[in-house]
Amino acid sequence: MLEARNLTKRYGAYTALNDLNLTIAPGEIFALLGQNGAGKTTTINLFLGFIQPTEGTAFIDGISVTENLQESKKRLAYIPETVMLYSNLTGIENLEYFSSLAGFDYSKKELEQLLAKAGLQSSAYDQRLAGYSKGMRQKVGIAIAVAKKAKVLLLDEPTSGLDPKASNEFSEIIKTLATNGTTILMATHDIFRAKQVASRIGIMKEGNLQSIIHADSISANELENLYLKTV
Repeated sequence: MLEARNLTKRYGAYTALNDLNLTIAPGEIFALLGQNGAGKTTTINLFLGFIQPTEGTAFIDGISVTENLQESKKRLAYIPETVMLYSNLTGIENLEYFSSLAGFDYSKKELEQLLAKAGLQSSAYDQRLAGYSKGMRQKVGIAIAVAKKAKVLLLDEPTSGLDPKASNEFSEIIKTLATNGTTILMATHDIFRAKQVASRIGIMKEGNLQSIIHADSISANELENLYLKTV
């Protein structure tokens, strides 16, 4: 569902991402670990088409992002560290607006069901987003991804700034999405969360993917030790 083939991004003499080769299967959660500047966000941005590769190609569902950006975008949803929604609109109004941009026309009941599936409490549906916590905003972002019927979900530091309860709720939601077939690529600093939700974990350093680990083959302490040795 996601493939990076010799994917490289340079800015002058600086290499932000070096010859990345990676394949992520449908319904898989893949976590990228690494320090700031390791290449995690660059990888996400190349799949989104926000930046152009210097060499290589990013594919979404077999579609080249560079050659067919609009078609590839139809298959994905993106939740950045700070979810960009309209603070003057309610949760349900944001969901209605962004799903309509993707060509969907849901009834109010269907919109409420989507927000419920994303774990948002019903009392918040008609509240303006200005009063939402970060975790609540992310749940609206998840609802938008489900409303768009996205095959791929790209997450950049999704649990940064969340309290443990909200972080655990978010993890459970994305695991449910993956069980239902959504492919998830998550860039994170959170070693524990990566171990908890991902099937495979990649460790990046200075633009290079140093290793890929199957999450069920390593403990959280072992993963932390490997991460610290790598970075």
